[in-house]
Amino acid sequence: MNRRSTPTKEAVFNLLKESGKALSHDAIETEIKIDINRATIYRVLNRFCEDGVVHKIVAEDGKQYFAVCTNCDSKKHRDHHFHFRCRRCQKIECLQESVHFSAPKGYIIENMNCILTGICSDCSL
Repeated sequence: MNRRSTPTKEAVFNLLKESGKALSHDAIETEIKIDINRATIYRVLNRFCEDGVVHKIVAEDGKQYFAVCTNCDSKKHRDHHFHFRCRRCQKIECLQESVHFSAPKGYIIENMNCILTGICSDCSL
């Protein structure tokens, strides 16, 4: 669905895109450079998810993070990929390389939310 572009939407999207990682609602609210109320940020993020330009990642602590996927076609996000959360810097990022797994026989996977946790390549140096 084509939605009207607004300065608020552009500011939130640009922040997500420029960060290069998934951001929580709190981080967006803290880092955004224009005056936006909390409810508006939630609305904008949910619309971005509905439109497929941003995806939601639910971390193991239940907190929601939002990210723009860099390798998606036609600005549409492909949901089925893994994410990585660094225990040191707390960064959550989309893994661009394939992580292979298989479901037990007889199971059909329709949706997934996979977060691998450990030490990222930046922190492991």
